[in-house]
Amino acid sequence: MTTVRRSAAAFAASAVLCVAVAPAAVAGGDVNPAGSPSSSASPSPAASDAPSASPSSPPPVVIPPGLYGDKDPTYDGVWRQSLAMLGQFAAGVRPANQAVAWLKGQQCANGAFPAYRADPATPCDATTMVDSNATAAAVQALSTLGGQRAPMDKAMNWLRSVQNKDGGWSYSPGTPSDANSTSLVIGALTVAGIRPSSIRSPEGRNAYDALVSFSIPCDPGADAGAFAYQPDAAGKLSANDDATAAAVLGGVGKRMVTAPVEAGPAPSCEKTADLAPERAARNGAAYLASALAATGHLDLPPMPGADDSAPLPDVGNTADAVVALMAAGYGDQATGALEWLKENSGAWAQENGPAAYAQLIFAAHATDTDPHNFGGIDLVQRLNATGPAPKAVVAATAPATAESGTGAGAGRGTLWGIGIGLIVCCVAIGFVINSRRKTQQP
Repeated sequence: MTTVRRSAAAFAASAVLCVAVAPAAVAGGDVNPAGSPSSSASPSPAASDAPSASPSSPPPVVIPPGLYGDKDPTYDGVWRQSLAMLGQFAAGVRPANQAVAWLKGQQCANGAFPAYRADPATPCDATTMVDSNATAAAVQALSTLGGQRAPMDKAMNWLRSVQNKDGGWSYSPGTPSDANSTSLVIGALTVAGIRPSSIRSPEGRNAYDALVSFSIPCDPGADAGAFAYQPDAAGKLSANDDATAAAVLGGVGKRMVTAPVEAGPAPSCEKTADLAPERAARNGAAYLASALAATGHLDLPPMPGADDSAPLPDVGNTADAVVALMAAGYGDQATGALEWLKENSGAWAQENGPAAYAQLIFAAHATDTDPHNFGGIDLVQRLNATGPAPKAVVAATAPATAESGTGAGAGRGTLWGIGIGLIVCCVAIGFVINSRRKTQQP
């Protein structure tokens, strides 16, 4: 995701890399070619009496009607659309019909979703870059609407068809499983009412088997309890904050939008002979709590050759860590990070757009914080302004209800059905489309 991941920020970037290096893959059926960025126009020959010609600027990005955001959607269109709709759901907002239609129109006939289809009228084919992340995110978004069983079932059938032998999922079908993709699919299975442990590969492995394999043992060391994205070529596991936040959610069977869970004791890393997925998730929560303790935020990994003495804050993964800690019942460990986000996330979200605003709304929702006043910023208004005007905005919202269960089967069912009876009145609103330029400073 060039904008943001499930973090959406760091994950979005990793998704772009995955698309760039992974082979085109689709499990049977039709898949359709994702639109490629417009190429720059060739320089015009310079007249003899004119200055040297310079390459002309590329044409402006054309954003399809119904899509959120104003940046090139080639690598993250379905992802950011899905997160935007999930963010609106968490804030009590129904997305416009046009936004829903755009997302559904991206689905291939075999059920998979690509990162982006420039021309949905053209059938998918073997060159279409479909992926598990876009598909799982779309399932989670569609589940909030009600009445979307058919496209959800098609997507779930495709996800089942590309499950790896170890029980997990990769970003691109046919490549090794990773913690992020496996966790996202667990969330999709959960909202579809399917126990993740019941979906097994021919070798008898399920998503939790794969997820636990990415957990770093609780031996002495800074990485204890963390999750790796996937093993390196030598089989070594290295801590990855993005993968850890995602795996904590997956390990306790939660989706991206989760309500507050009653806080329990501080998390600890416990080494056991037979590591259960929930225990692995709690070990991951202990790692996240420790990583957040010093500064209230996670840090971006240093770029090759860069000075790592002053690392940059990782806003997106910090938001994801807050959600993960809340989902696992460790809300007390997320307090400092939540306050840091309120003070420091505005410029980041404005730059990265709808998926970033959605991530912050997820953190607000998980902590029972008002998303209309998140450090003085109305996250809901800003998210809504990045796309078509929503159907309705809830005039007053009730506090989120704490969930008592955190087990791997918790949180299934159709999301939009939750809390509809609490809506007393809705106010129809229209947002000016040119506010997409987001000139307002946080």
